[in-house]
Amino acid sequence: MPATRRSVTYAQAGVDISKGDAFVEHIKGKAKGIGGFGGLFPMPRGYKTPVLVSSTDGVGTKLLVADAVGKHDTIGIDLVAMVVNDIVVCGAKPLFFLDYFASGRLDLKQAKQVFAGIAEGCEQAGCPILGGETAELPGIYAPGIYDLAGFAVGVVEKSKVLNPASVRPGNQLIGLASSGLHSNGYSLARHIVFEIAGLKAKDKVKQLGGSIGAALLTPTRIYVKTILEVLKKHTVRSIAHITGGGITGNLNRALSPKTDAVVDASSWSQPPIFHWLAQNGPVEFEEMYRTFNMGVGMILVVPKEETSPILKTLERLGEQAWHIGEVRKGSGGVVLE
Repeated sequence: MPATRRSVTYAQAGVDISKGDAFVEHIKGKAKGIGGFGGLFPMPRGYKTPVLVSSTDGVGTKLLVADAVGKHDTIGIDLVAMVVNDIVVCGAKPLFFLDYFASGRLDLKQAKQVFAGIAEGCEQAGCPILGGETAELPGIYAPGIYDLAGFAVGVVEKSKVLNPASVRPGNQLIGLASSGLHSNGYSLARHIVFEIAGLKAKDKVKQLGGSIGAALLTPTRIYVKTILEVLKKHTVRSIAHITGGGITGNLNRALSPKTDAVVDASSWSQPPIFHWLAQNGPVEFEEMYRTFNMGVGMILVVPKEETSPILKTLERLGEQAWHIGEVRKGSGGVVLE
């Protein structure tokens, strides 16, 4: 007779449901829709013709920096930022956020740190966590490795949707300071730091005032509350969120077809990390500007007469901002001077 085989479990196959349940219990008090099959959210009142705006994104290879540093409590801020910043550039207020967390084996300590960052990001953005998904995928992700994705929905009055078609020659450009690399260009940054320069995440870099890992892990700024406050009081034609593709690859998306954005690259101060990367690559000027945000996380395109008032409002709101250029006749391109 064949030998009797022992019963196997899902946990032995690599998926520990009890850990997943424990994580759900941990986050229940901080997320509105946790526990159900779908998150419910009432349609907000006060809109004549509401338009829903949605966005989804991830954090990319910045996750590998978090792993190298052994610090996971800010990467969730990056996740929320990459999604809600894309929503607010349409003039929309984010209504809710959902996350997707996948790993080979769920590490509760690690997952709790990640979720703490997501909760902080949602607090900064002024929107609740409506729900999410936590998946264990052994065979796809190596032990200790995880991936993140996020999704959000916002709303804006149809008549107040920001439209690049409204941009005209003579409009001015206002740049809002970034905190550093945000969450883009990390494949190049990691190549320079860990392969060309041969550094470890905890190595100190005098020029950066601390470790290279800390500089790379600086969380993305969330501009939602600032932008919504500006839109309440001022006229803004369009806004560009400076993400992958840098200034040259994103500002053009906020222009009308017969205009160019002329940017004075010397008009703002750049965080030291950009100078360090350019020197240690080395990386040419044009490549830096089409890869990284170069110290500017958002660019507002505004009527000329609004330039000074908006800069004063931004200063009052605690934002560092600069008048960085203007719009001229052209063909929808970006010119760096």
